[in-house]
Amino acid sequence: MQTSAENKKYEFVDGDTKKVSGRTLHRIRALAAIAAVGVQAGDLGGYVETEANLAVSGNAWVSGDAWVSGNARVYGNAWVSGDARVEPRIHIGWCSIVGSEAGTLTWFRTKEGVSVNRGCFNGTLDEFEARVASHHGDSQAGREYQALIAFVKLRTAVWHKFKEQAAA
Repeated sequence: MQTSAENKKYEFVDGDTKKVSGRTLHRIRALAAIAAVGVQAGDLGGYVETEANLAVSGNAWVSGDAWVSGNARVYGNAWVSGDARVEPRIHIGWCSIVGSEAGTLTWFRTKEGVSVNRGCFNGTLDEFEARVASHHGDSQAGREYQALIAFVKLRTAVWHKFKEQAAA
Protein backbone atom coordinates (compact mmCIF):
# COMPACT_ATOMS: atom_id res chain seq x y z
CA MET A 1 0.00 0.00 0.00
CA GLN A 2 1.37 3.39 -0.94
CA THR A 3 0.64 6.81 0.48
CA SER A 4 -0.70 9.55 -1.78
CA ALA A 5 1.55 12.02 -3.57
CA GLU A 6 0.22 14.83 -1.32
CA ASN A 7 1.26 13.04 1.86
CA LYS A 8 4.65 14.33 2.98
CA LYS A 9 3.87 13.66 6.64
CA TYR A 10 4.04 9.86 6.96
CA GLU A 11 4.39 6.65 5.00
CA PHE A 12 3.18 3.10 5.48
CA VAL A 13 5.88 0.69 6.63
CA ASP A 14 6.13 -2.18 4.14
CA GLY A 15 5.29 -5.53 5.71
CA ASP A 16 4.29 -4.13 9.13
CA THR A 17 0.55 -4.75 9.33
CA LYS A 18 -1.90 -6.15 11.85
CA LYS A 19 -5.41 -7.52 11.49
CA VAL A 20 -8.10 -6.06 13.75
CA SER A 21 -11.74 -7.09 13.36
CA GLY A 22 -11.12 -8.22 9.79
CA ARG A 23 -9.39 -4.96 8.82
CA THR A 24 -5.76 -4.66 7.75
CA LEU A 25 -3.97 -1.86 9.58
CA HIS A 26 -0.64 -0.43 8.43
CA ARG A 27 2.17 0.85 10.66
CA ILE A 28 3.15 4.45 9.88
CA ARG A 29 6.54 6.17 9.88
CA ALA A 30 7.04 9.95 10.05
CA LEU A 31 8.53 11.53 6.93
CA ALA A 32 8.90 14.89 8.65
CA ALA A 33 9.22 16.11 12.23
CA ILE A 34 6.04 17.06 14.09
CA ALA A 35 7.51 19.18 16.87
CA ALA A 36 4.19 19.82 18.61
CA VAL A 37 3.89 16.13 19.52
CA GLY A 38 7.60 15.27 19.79
CA VAL A 39 7.82 13.19 16.61
CA GLN A 40 11.03 13.15 14.59
CA ALA A 41 11.38 12.18 10.94
CA GLY A 42 11.82 8.41 10.84
CA ASP A 43 9.90 7.73 14.08
CA LEU A 44 7.48 4.83 13.94
CA GLY A 45 3.89 5.54 14.80
CA GLY A 46 0.86 3.37 15.38
CA TYR A 47 -1.41 1.76 12.81
CA VAL A 48 -4.02 3.17 10.44
CA GLU A 49 -6.30 1.38 8.01
CA THR A 50 -6.13 4.06 5.31
CA GLU A 51 -4.79 7.54 4.78
CA ALA A 52 -8.32 8.81 5.48
CA ASN A 53 -7.83 7.88 9.16
CA LEU A 54 -4.93 10.29 9.81
CA ALA A 55 -4.75 13.80 8.35
CA VAL A 56 -1.71 14.43 6.18
CA SER A 57 -1.51 18.02 7.41
CA GLY A 58 -1.44 19.48 10.91
CA ASN A 59 0.08 17.96 14.05
CA ALA A 60 -2.16 14.90 14.46
CA TRP A 61 -0.34 11.63 15.11
CA VAL A 62 -1.09 8.02 16.01
CA SER A 63 1.60 6.74 18.37
CA GLY A 64 2.83 3.57 20.03
CA ASP A 65 0.67 0.55 19.25
CA ALA A 66 -2.48 2.67 18.97
CA TRP A 67 -4.62 2.08 15.89
CA VAL A 68 -7.28 3.91 13.94
CA SER A 69 -9.69 2.30 11.49
CA GLY A 70 -13.15 2.46 10.00
CA ASN A 71 -14.69 5.93 10.06
CA ALA A 72 -12.38 7.26 12.79
CA ARG A 73 -10.35 10.29 11.74
CA VAL A 74 -7.44 11.92 13.54
CA TYR A 75 -6.71 15.54 12.68
CA GLY A 76 -5.70 18.90 14.12
CA ASN A 77 -3.53 18.48 17.21
CA ALA A 78 -4.94 15.12 18.37
CA TRP A 79 -3.05 11.95 19.24
CA VAL A 80 -5.46 9.01 18.92
CA SER A 81 -6.46 5.36 18.91
CA GLY A 82 -9.85 3.76 18.20
CA ASP A 83 -13.22 5.24 17.29
CA ALA A 84 -12.91 8.39 19.38
CA ARG A 85 -13.81 12.02 18.99
CA VAL A 86 -10.95 13.81 20.65
CA GLU A 87 -11.22 17.51 21.40
CA PRO A 88 -9.08 18.69 24.32
CA ARG A 89 -5.99 16.60 24.97
CA ILE A 90 -7.47 15.38 28.24
CA HIS A 91 -9.85 13.18 26.20
CA ILE A 92 -7.03 10.78 25.42
CA GLY A 93 -4.04 9.41 27.25
CA TRP A 94 -1.61 6.55 27.29
CA CYS A 95 1.05 4.89 29.36
CA SER A 96 3.80 2.81 27.81
CA ILE A 97 5.88 -0.14 28.94
CA VAL A 98 3.20 -1.63 31.19
CA GLY A 99 1.79 -5.07 31.82
CA SER A 100 3.13 -8.53 31.11
CA GLU A 101 4.16 -7.60 27.54
CA ALA A 102 5.52 -4.11 28.35
CA GLY A 103 3.05 -2.55 25.91
CA THR A 104 1.08 0.68 25.69
CA LEU A 105 -2.29 1.23 27.36
CA THR A 106 -4.36 3.90 25.59
CA TRP A 107 -7.64 5.36 26.90
CA PHE A 108 -9.90 7.74 25.06
CA ARG A 109 -13.34 9.29 25.06
CA THR A 110 -16.11 7.81 22.92
CA LYS A 111 -19.84 8.47 22.75
CA GLU A 112 -20.29 5.56 25.16
CA GLY A 113 -17.74 6.80 27.71
CA VAL A 114 -14.19 5.62 28.35
CA SER A 115 -12.67 3.07 25.98
CA VAL A 116 -9.33 1.33 26.35
CA ASN A 117 -6.91 -0.29 23.93
CA ARG A 118 -4.10 -2.55 25.12
CA GLY A 119 -2.60 -5.07 22.72
CA CYS A 120 -5.41 -7.24 21.37
CA PHE A 121 -7.93 -5.82 23.89
CA ASN A 122 -10.27 -3.05 22.80
CA GLY A 123 -13.32 -2.21 24.92
CA THR A 124 -14.68 -0.14 27.77
CA LEU A 125 -12.73 0.65 30.91
CA ASP A 126 -15.10 -1.56 32.93
CA GLU A 127 -14.52 -4.47 30.52
CA PHE A 128 -10.77 -3.93 30.77
CA GLU A 129 -10.92 -3.91 34.58
CA ALA A 130 -12.80 -7.23 34.53
CA ARG A 131 -10.31 -8.71 32.05
CA VAL A 132 -7.38 -7.62 34.22
CA ALA A 133 -8.96 -9.24 37.28
CA SER A 134 -9.62 -12.53 35.47
CA HIS A 135 -6.34 -12.75 33.55
CA HIS A 136 -3.78 -11.09 35.85
CA GLY A 137 -5.26 -11.16 39.36
CA ASP A 138 -2.81 -9.89 41.99
CA SER A 139 0.31 -10.41 39.86
CA GLN A 140 2.75 -7.57 39.21
CA ALA A 141 1.05 -6.88 35.85
CA GLY A 142 -2.37 -6.98 37.52
CA ARG A 143 -1.31 -4.47 40.17
CA GLU A 144 0.20 -2.16 37.53
CA TYR A 145 -3.00 -2.28 35.50
CA GLN A 146 -5.14 -1.65 38.62
CA ALA A 147 -3.07 1.45 39.42
CA LEU A 148 -3.52 2.70 35.85
CA ILE A 149 -7.26 1.98 35.94
CA ALA A 150 -7.54 4.08 39.12
CA PHE A 151 -5.62 6.90 37.41
CA VAL A 152 -7.79 6.72 34.28
CA LYS A 153 -10.95 6.89 36.43
CA LEU A 154 -9.58 9.95 38.23
CA ARG A 155 -8.55 11.65 34.96
CA THR A 156 -11.79 10.90 33.11
CA ALA A 157 -14.00 12.01 36.01
CA VAL A 158 -13.53 15.63 34.84
CA TRP A 159 -14.59 15.05 31.22
CA HIS A 160 -18.09 16.36 31.93
CA LYS A 161 -16.59 19.80 32.65
CA PHE A 162 -15.40 20.08 29.03
CA LYS A 163 -18.84 19.17 27.72
CA GLU A 164 -20.41 21.84 29.95
CA GLN A 165 -17.85 24.46 28.84
CA ALA A 166 -18.49 23.66 25.16
CA ALA A 167 -22.24 24.07 25.66
CA ALA A 168 -21.86 27.48 27.38
